[in-house]
Amino acid sequence: MESSAKPDRTKKIADLNDAFRTRLAGGRVMMTSGVAALSQRTQVEALRAVQAFNAFTPDNDPYGEHDFGSFKVAGNKFFWKIDYFNPSLSHHTDDAANPAITVRVMTIMLAEEY
Repeated sequence: MESSAKPDRTKKIADLNDAFRTRLAGGRVMMTSGVAALSQRTQVEALRAVQAFNAFTPDNDPYGEHDFGSFKVAGNKFFWKIDYFNPSLSHHTDDAANPAITVRVMTIMLAEEY
């Protein structure tokens, strides 16, 4: 891949991730057992925090794809992570910038579960 195409590709992936994360549509959202064990109110607050997240830095977003975040809700530290799979979910996608061949899967977990 040409180096000039890489920033455009990275921006497209970040834009697709942001659209998925903020709308919670266009992919699959998973919660770990630790998050599922929390109150429904805390789960909703965590989902809202994921949707509102915009604190991307070089430390938490080194590749510029907006695929990870960390936040606190109700005294709990959470992580969220987006992974990219092929349509059958059998392996990672060949191109995360191509929504036609990519299913985004976001996992929300307690930091202690990582």
